[in-house]
Amino acid sequence: MHYEQNKKNIMIGTPELILIVLALVLLFGAKKIPELMKGLGQGVKSFKDGMNGKIDETTEDKDKKKDE
Repeated sequence: MHYEQNKKNIMIGTPELILIVLALVLLFGAKKIPELMKGLGQGVKSFKDGMNGKIDETTEDKDKKKDE
């Protein structure tokens, strides 16, 4: 029963999200955040591809295929 009550307290609302975004802007600056998010997105995509058994080609392999 206590688990159900604690579960409600963990939820993140709009005010908390605003505070998190403001903290990120203060820590990293507005110009750095898009670069961080791009890297995070690439990492998540790579992780998902790895979980699905896909092998990522290196940039050298991709360049060789383009030249052929």
